[in-house]
Amino acid sequence: MGYLDIRKASADDAEKLCVLLNEIIEVGGTTALEEPLSVKELTDWFITGKSALTCHVAQAGPGIAGFQFLSLYENLPKGWADIGTFARLSPKIPGVGTKLFAATLSAAEERGVAFINATIRADNTGGLAYYEKMGFRTYRTIEKVPLRDGTLVDRIQKCFAVKKNLSGV
Repeated sequence: MGYLDIRKASADDAEKLCVLLNEIIEVGGTTALEEPLSVKELTDWFITGKSALTCHVAQAGPGIAGFQFLSLYENLPKGWADIGTFARLSPKIPGVGTKLFAATLSAAEERGVAFINATIRADNTGGLAYYEKMGFRTYRTIEKVPLRDGTLVDRIQKCFAVKKNLSGV
């Protein structure tokens, strides 16, 4: 594995993160997001907005290898945060998600987050495997969520207890 620098994202990263994310959205099949985001939307949702809790970037030399965020959304119980992970498609760098999650977990602990929620499309086998590897466990399935084209795809919700003595799912 090449050298990866994990650091907090700033608004200065938003344009590069937007390019990475929008490429993933365009390819389709791995994110619930179906419409490209503007730099302003990405910044608000993941870096500096009122719901954004933390966002980390994996830097590989001069390029961005991926990013991961935690956000607080009204539909989650108190003490819960939502996670999203995006790694560039090419060239892939092994270990990006693992290193990002270590930084995100540390930030979650510092901010008193009790549980991290991941909602993954059922057809995103790579995403499902990644979150299982990180220790997330399935607690609910939201069945037959329509995509923009009308295709019905289940959403799998997985939970990670930040402090291992907690239960609640």
